[in-house]
Amino acid sequence: METWGERVRREVDAKVGEGKLADAAERLEHLLAEAAPGEGALLPAWMRLAGLRRALRQPQRALEAVHHALTIAPLDFTALVMRASLLERLAPDDAGRAWHEALACRPDGPLPPPLAQAVAQGEAVHAAWSAARADRLEQAITPLCGGLEDDRAWRIRRLRDNVLRRTRPYRSSPTHFHYPALTEREFHPPARFEWLEHFNAAAPAIRAEFEQLMASGRAELLPYLQYDDREALAQWRELNRNPDWTAVHLLRGGERVAANADACPQTMALLERVQQPVIPGASPNAMFSLLAPHTVIPPHVGVNNTRLLCHVPLIVPPGCWFRVGAETRPWREGEAFVFDDTIEHEASNPTDHLRVVMIFDIWHPDLDPLEQEAVAAIVAQESVAGDL
Repeated sequence: METWGERVRREVDAKVGEGKLADAAERLEHLLAEAAPGEGALLPAWMRLAGLRRALRQPQRALEAVHHALTIAPLDFTALVMRASLLERLAPDDAGRAWHEALACRPDGPLPPPLAQAVAQGEAVHAAWSAARADRLEQAITPLCGGLEDDRAWRIRRLRDNVLRRTRPYRSSPTHFHYPALTEREFHPPARFEWLEHFNAAAPAIRAEFEQLMASGRAELLPYLQYDDREALAQWRELNRNPDWTAVHLLRGGERVAANADACPQTMALLERVQQPVIPGASPNAMFSLLAPHTVIPPHVGVNNTRLLCHVPLIVPPGCWFRVGAETRPWREGEAFVFDDTIEHEASNPTDHLRVVMIFDIWHPDLDPLEQEAVAAIVAQESVAGDL
């Protein structure tokens, strides 16, 4: 027995074959009015009607048919593209947003040539709309934060960028320990850490101690990552036990590495100014991180959101970069920063030279002493049990 979809194709194809596009469109509308709800062929039928109405230079009726199609499949890319194309003619002020919605649903891979051509034209419309939109938002916030350089200005500008989809929200996603309701920030405001300026000022001295230690030949240099092959850490496979990413530990898992620490007295004295977690088997940690030329650290997240990490850049060839969440920044020698390593982050040294950064952990500043004690107790027990 002939299905409804087969009947539609047969009757409409016959009219189109005779060159009677208006009759084909009218017959298709009649058949759609008779169709049972939930009929599987409704989406292509409505899209075909939209195509016929567009060919007949009836853009408003074509748009009505597309809207029926989108009622069935709101994220159908072809329908969204046709809607945006029709709005360029019917309502130009609405076309940019329509293309914004359509392009957000673009599938991976190459498009058929006619669709690709329409999308290319739409991208130009969308680009102009996006630029005008960005200008409007910039004008709205400039009187409020144009002269500010504090944390409020950062938050306002991030709101703007999230609205424009230049950035998106990133959340803390630790692999093991998640303490609820802590502030989630990719890079934490430097003003929260008065001791950062001491590290910035001492960066040349820290670098000198590192270089003297390396020149002495007594440094204990270890691969940064050392996991058993059986562990489910596929993202690290290429860097596990790899000399392209190595560390000279000063403090490791709460233990002082004497061979390295003894050679860096100024650096160790600076660390005493910092409130590092004291957790047997886990913390404090401090090291020099060495990233070889042309080495990439893939996107990943850390273990525990109750601690943050500090980077003190010491040797940074131009072009090295570091991304945390939605923010990418270059390392700059002598400009330390604090970030949350439980938010997705990655790094790259695309240069021909070694990159060296000092890294150490600190308590998340939202935790009070009682909370720190509770975290330390839980993490220490897990570490003793071998679960960390």
